[in-house]
Amino acid sequence: MNSKLKIFFKGIVDVSPLMIPVVPFGIIFGVLSIDLGLTPITTMAMSIIIFGGASQIIFLQLFSAGASSLVILSSVGAVNSRHMLYGLVLSEHMSDLKIFWKIIISYFLVDQAFAVSNSYLKNNDNKDRAFHVFGGGATCWVVWQTTTIIGIFLGSVIPEKLGLSFAIPLTFLALLVNDFRKLINIIVIIISGLVATLGYELIPFKAYVIVAAAVGLIAAMILTKFMRIKE
Repeated sequence: MNSKLKIFFKGIVDVSPLMIPVVPFGIIFGVLSIDLGLTPITTMAMSIIIFGGASQIIFLQLFSAGASSLVILSSVGAVNSRHMLYGLVLSEHMSDLKIFWKIIISYFLVDQAFAVSNSYLKNNDNKDRAFHVFGGGATCWVVWQTTTIIGIFLGSVIPEKLGLSFAIPLTFLALLVNDFRKLINIIVIIISGLVATLGYELIPFKAYVIVAAAVGLIAAMILTKFMRIKE
């Protein structure tokens, strides 16, 4: 087995535990999409093109709430903008890759893949280590598309009492576990959560996601500068 393939499978193994909550998450997305009147083709196209669980759920929430197209697109763009940060963080490990592979890997660079690959890339200097992201991201893609299809065609027979909605926050809580170790991260998470929760009804045009993200970034910037001055 060559180095690239070995590292690719390493990415699959490392990300697999994080796929457990993604399964019901994907099913929920498929079910909600059909319930809101989207066709199976439109639902699958969204999963393939956007390929971002959180932003797709937000899209559905805003769509069902009657938000304008501008607010929906802005909110989805704001939520998915975190992927640019992922790319910036990992870019130093991909300088030797050809542009073709950079484009492919960037498409698969989702939350779970970044969470497991960031640590791996920092601690390994193999020239093909970027394929760890590819393996993790490709696994996420297969699981997400498969569970979306299940949600589309089998959603009507899934009992509501299963309470699958728990999977949405659980998926992201699993990614945030390490962030709970730092006080500054906890403060920013609480501030953003409070703004989003309180702003759901108060902020006009259903722009609570954009406002919460902006407030969270400002809070993080202020707290970071304050901590540096204190040091």
